Amino acid sequence: MSEAQYELKIDLILDAPRDKLFRCWTEPQLIKQWFAPKPWTIASAEMDVRPGGASLVVMRSPEGQEFPNPGLFLDVVKNEKIVMTDGLTKDYRPAGAPFMVAEVLFEDAGGGKTRYIARAMHWTAEALEQHKQMGFHEGWTATARQLEALAKTL
Repeated sequence: MSEAQYELKIDLILDAPRDKLFRCWTEPQLIKQWFAPKPWTIASAEMDVRPGGASLVVMRSPEGQEFPNPGLFLDVVKNEKIVMTDGLTKDYRPAGAPFMVAEVLFEDAGGGKTRYIARAMHWTAEALEQHKQMGFHEGWTATARQLEALAKTL
């Protein structure tokens, strides 16, 4: 199995500095403004941004249905990297059937821009295919552009 066999990835240059993008990723009031592809919204966000810290982001559909997404931060390097999973929750408790590990990298691209790499690494081919069918590339690209727009206002 190759390292990227079950991986989906976006790799973009965002017109915002990485410290502002990182803030948007790690401050609950900011993540609520961009994390779901419109017309979806974020109903609530709780985040303990540190290795071993728990998160709970609740997405809301346009019809008002809520989808809680609990997870755990595995690695956090300020302004550089965030790694998290839905496979574990608070106190490293198994979360049921794990879906993915997400890794987000922020690399200085010069001129106040950031190379933004976001990977979703899945345990199985089935989970990867499900994520593709959910619109991974379209959704994660749309939210990255929403992230970029918000970061430019900070």
